[in-house]
Amino acid sequence: MKAEIITIGDELLIGQVVDTNSAHIAQQLNDAGLDVVHIASVADNGSDIVSALDAATARASAVLITGGLGPTNDDRTKQSILGYFHSGTRFDQGVFQHITELLSRRGVSVNERNRDQAKVPDNCTLIYNPLGTAPGLWFEKNNTTYLFMPGVPYEMVAVLSNAMPLLHNHASGSAIRHKTILTQGLPESMLAKKIEAWESALPENLSLAYLPSPGLVKLRLTGRGASNKEIDISINEQVINLKKIIPDYIFGYDQDTIERVVGDLLKEKGAWLATAESCTGGAIASMITSVPGSSIYFRGSVVAYANLAKLELLHVNEVLIRQYGAVSKEVVEAMAAGAREILHADYAIATSGIAGPDGGTDDKPVGTVWIAIASPGGMFSAMHRFGDERERNIRRASVTALNMLRKAILGLL
Repeated sequence: MKAEIITIGDELLIGQVVDTNSAHIAQQLNDAGLDVVHIASVADNGSDIVSALDAATARASAVLITGGLGPTNDDRTKQSILGYFHSGTRFDQGVFQHITELLSRRGVSVNERNRDQAKVPDNCTLIYNPLGTAPGLWFEKNNTTYLFMPGVPYEMVAVLSNAMPLLHNHASGSAIRHKTILTQGLPESMLAKKIEAWESALPENLSLAYLPSPGLVKLRLTGRGASNKEIDISINEQVINLKKIIPDYIFGYDQDTIERVVGDLLKEKGAWLATAESCTGGAIASMITSVPGSSIYFRGSVVAYANLAKLELLHVNEVLIRQYGAVSKEVVEAMAAGAREILHADYAIATSGIAGPDGGTDDKPVGTVWIAIASPGGMFSAMHRFGDERERNIRRASVTALNMLRKAILGLL
């Protein structure tokens, strides 16, 4: 079953409000077995709304629309609905009672505009909105289902939740499932080459998408079939096959993050972690402490940005900096060893590099980063060239450092 999402509002088109509704709706529709084929945003204009509905009807059998159902003059969706579906109006006493009780709890008196919201199309099914004054409106016309919902995100979520049983019936007999495999350490092109044969051999009901971001590549497997169980079996078989090809590069699945995966490994071992950061400026520590409960495995961090901090706080030998430079194997390993000793940790991460945009040389261009892991099993370090954009370099270095730590804990380095 194909579905389309339409969001209505000038605020979306001028960038004043970010459209989070479409992402939530798309996820829910996919879980229900509906394939989202198009997402559109249109202005608070009657002709634009009608044009969007016509276009959606040609592409999809289920159209979900948010926005424009409020009590103010700029909310024009209801008027467009009346014409599009040749609707009259009726006053719904149940809707009005809900509006009255809702506004009363907020200490607000009902006015004529609120009363008008109880005038609903006479040829639709109402979907209860427990959090707002505008109910959802469900229409069926020419083998297409239309669901109109408020644009306020928390109200939309509530209405959609109440409409999901109807949408599940609409998608009966079809299922869509996704599995996201999280990888680190191979650029997109190299990863694609390495798994080329596996990708070519995927069953017809499975498709693969590459989702790169700084430091990571996500592989999303999408399956379509008659049942979730059937698709899950097929996806899991392919994930097992993929793990045999790139076992060291897969660090998690779906909603996992590298910082959470590392935290879980540290908890399992009962081990402590410390960081010594130069070019990443505390970004790694921030990622680690974003995980609730990280205090049981994270000692702390030394942001040793200047050489003086490396010398005085981490006890790096000044001779190493003079001889090799701050961005070097020797210095970053000394930083990791210092952090591990000073903060009484089992593992320590250290970074030293040239994030940019300035400071590079012919030998050490912008994007050069040394990363070291001090561990009970020894010292591990590697040099990386990440590129010439500062924020991406910091992100890539942080993610790479955490993945190096993951491998060190698992004995993969």
